[in-house]
Amino acid sequence: MSDNVHINKGDQTPSEGEKAYGVAYPFLRELRRMATQPIYWFCMVIAPLFCYIFFTSLMKQGLPENLPMGLVDEDRTTTTRNLARNLDAFQMSDITHEFANVTEARKAVQKGEVYGFYLIPHGTTKQAQLQRVPTVSFYTNYSYLVAGSLLYRDMRMMSELASGAASRTVLYAKGATERQAMAYLQPIVIDMHAIGNPWLNYNVYLSNIIIPGMLGIFIFMITVFSLGSELKFDTADELMASSNNSIIVALTSKLLPQTIVFLLMGSIYILLLYGYLHFPCNCGIWRMWSVMALFVLACQGMGVFMFTMLPTLRMGLSFASLWGVISFSISGMSFPVMAMHPILQGLANLFPLRHYYLLYVNCALDGYPLANAWPFAMALLGFVVLPIPFLGRLKKVMNTYAYEP
Repeated sequence: MSDNVHINKGDQTPSEGEKAYGVAYPFLRELRRMATQPIYWFCMVIAPLFCYIFFTSLMKQGLPENLPMGLVDEDRTTTTRNLARNLDAFQMSDITHEFANVTEARKAVQKGEVYGFYLIPHGTTKQAQLQRVPTVSFYTNYSYLVAGSLLYRDMRMMSELASGAASRTVLYAKGATERQAMAYLQPIVIDMHAIGNPWLNYNVYLSNIIIPGMLGIFIFMITVFSLGSELKFDTADELMASSNNSIIVALTSKLLPQTIVFLLMGSIYILLLYGYLHFPCNCGIWRMWSVMALFVLACQGMGVFMFTMLPTLRMGLSFASLWGVISFSISGMSFPVMAMHPILQGLANLFPLRHYYLLYVNCALDGYPLANAWPFAMALLGFVVLPIPFLGRLKKVMNTYAYEP
């Protein structure tokens, strides 16, 4: 462990050969570091590609299908068997277990064998025929939010359809025509249109934010690591000397190779989602590529700011990983920001992923011009220039700070 004495390494005068290189030498120096250190290959190429393939293939069906559920049919009549067959025919529901009683079904739910079960009590058919308002019950395990919600929707829809069918039979028996019966059962017809994602495709809903969020984490961590490793391995003086002690030259030449690689990975992401998988993109691929490029630069600017504020490799990486993980929750993807506490609504603006998400919704889904979403584009641009007021501190860090494990 080194002591806390600050050594003014920036006072070293670069040689004439180093001056001749200008920006080229530190640029080529960073390329060599990226090519020879496996962590760069993993975080900049392998891990992003893995995330692209993993998340898009995991939800390639759009919605989960054939979710296992149970059935407790205590009535066992032709009507209830038809009800069970119709429920099993739904795309998301698959009746894999039939239980003799509620206790067995409850234990199966607790063991995770099924996500829910449908209960048809004894005498349901008879009570329906006598118009005594029978009751059916359905239970779902909301510990699994997606599976529980989808099964709940199917079971509720099946119950409403069965109730409507029973009421229609009674109305027919009383002499009502089909038009009169339907006017009584469904006086208002609902015509629903899901804007932006009419298929309710979870792949479209999640991959457009999860994958950029993962890419943002990798950018944060690589930016902090590349700057922090200069202090850790005592090579910051070499970087500053080869840059004529200019922090702007040092920072630009060091981050530019990483920017090129991350822009390439962002381009692959854009082509994969909007070119190959044909996700909704009402603004054109080039506009979304521009948004992705701005996001990459914003994450790099945020990464430089993280290291400048916490100029140790361990603390900087902790800050980067924490900020990146919180981005998923506070971006508005999983929970609407407008429903959060007012303090959290303000803090959400401190995360680049939040503004990328808003640009994605405005441009790719709604098809608005980028000019209509200029506040979010300006916010990302603000992250790009965020390190500029702190370049003096960063220069002092690179010139004088000794590494502290």
